[in-house]
Amino acid sequence: MTILNIVPNVLMSMPGGTEMIMILLVVVVLFGGKKIPELAKGLGKGMRDFKEAKDGISKDIENGMKEPQAKAAE
Repeated sequence: MTILNIVPNVLMSMPGGTEMIMILLVVVVLFGGKKIPELAKGLGKGMRDFKEAKDGISKDIENGMKEPQAKAAE
């Protein structure tokens, strides 16, 4: 099985417009209108923290790769 056979299956199983509306209605019913902004704020903060951690790890890796090159040049 190749990746070309898997991708169309994944794309076809994604929810469409009607399904997204139903999901949003269920979320509103379960959590209420007042809790949704709090949930969105928490989700945004979590995504921001994840991005900062990812960027920090990338910088650490880049710095680690530059250190041996700098020592070799000396």
